[in-house]
Amino acid sequence: MCTSLLNTKTILNIAAYRFVAVDQLPERREALSTLCQNLSLKGSILLSTEGINLFLAGIEGNITAFITYLTENPLFQALGMDSVSYKKSWSENQPFNRMLVKLKQEIIPLGLPEIQPSQHTAPALPPQLLKQWLDEGIEFTLLDTRNDYEIRLGTFEKATVLDLQHFRDFPSACAAQLPAESKQKPLVLFCTGGIRCEKASVALEQQGYSEVYQLEGGILNYFEQCGGAHYSGDCFVFDKRVALNPRLEETEATLCYCCLNPLSVAEQQSPDYVVEVSCPYCVDRQ
Repeated sequence: MCTSLLNTKTILNIAAYRFVAVDQLPERREALSTLCQNLSLKGSILLSTEGINLFLAGIEGNITAFITYLTENPLFQALGMDSVSYKKSWSENQPFNRMLVKLKQEIIPLGLPEIQPSQHTAPALPPQLLKQWLDEGIEFTLLDTRNDYEIRLGTFEKATVLDLQHFRDFPSACAAQLPAESKQKPLVLFCTGGIRCEKASVALEQQGYSEVYQLEGGILNYFEQCGGAHYSGDCFVFDKRVALNPRLEETEATLCYCCLNPLSVAEQQSPDYVVEVSCPYCVDRQ
């Protein structure tokens, strides 16, 4: 008798954002808190006057019910949530410890209030077109907008990386580290899911870059559409899974208990890595 492998990955993870003018913040926060509690979802939702940003996980039926609520409930329907693209992946266990719905000044902090992605942002470049450009060796700058600890786990092979500790430093880092001639070439920005590039692209346009694009849906969408072509390593994610490979599967990367730096499998072999004591990035601080 033939048997098939059972799918043991019962937790559906979603990530999505939308830049849109949002009012009634306390009412929307209460509604989402109650909804997520009733659906036994965990993760985080950020609300601000500039938009919504969410990372959630739960069983598939409850995640589907959450998405349906956002698209049909009058309190959120007016925000155009039916046009949001949800990035999805599966895991065996719940990757979040709790559910938080927070009111913030910015759903992704850059500290430049004049940048309003709901009004203007750079055009999106589909993952398939980015892969084609890389396949054909077209000359352009591929710029990673993420922090240095994320990049250590993996990035595109052709990527230009910045020494970033915080996303707020992105504009000044570009001004200091990118060559002036790059302003006259096509430039493609990317991040985990696309939200940082919405603001980063406008910041570069303000600095005089003539042809700026953002990778549509970020690395996770590229993985879903194109796999791992032209990418080396894994993609850091902000939950207990730590990193996903190009098949959108959890990897064996982990976080240092002491300094919270992500550690690849190779870094976990270092004599400086002692569980709950130290890792190569904090051993000298002990």
